[in-house]
Amino acid sequence: MIKEVLFKASTRTKVPLILVANHAIRVPPIRWITTLQVSKGFDVADDEIVQRVVSGDLVITSDIPLADEVLTKGASVISPRGEELTKNNIRSRLNIRDFMDTMRSSGVQTGGPPALNNNDKQLFANALDRWLQRSH
Repeated sequence: MIKEVLFKASTRTKVPLILVANHAIRVPPIRWITTLQVSKGFDVADDEIVQRVVSGDLVITSDIPLADEVLTKGASVISPRGEELTKNNIRSRLNIRDFMDTMRSSGVQTGGPPALNNNDKQLFANALDRWLQRSH
């Protein structure tokens, strides 16, 4: 759902898109879109993203610690739900994440976030368009 939005935006704006994962990802044969497959392992893809990201890049992630690291390097972050994570709000998101982690390790069933829906897709597309307008 989100990848299709990214593919269309990259094609429309000719902004390069790199998808990083520890498994193969199928992408359309468009010169602006590439994949980078890393080895399997805990945080291997995250570590690769942090190593490669530069100021001005955009990272799409719901991984709060990864978002914090790339924000420190000057990148922008948008979650798949369209939330723009910034230096101003990442601390509170880390605190919530840590609290939920503590609850889970104490045996409390917290559940996960609901599946992405069309509203989330639209919020994401809007946030991506705002970033593209500001940055390119």
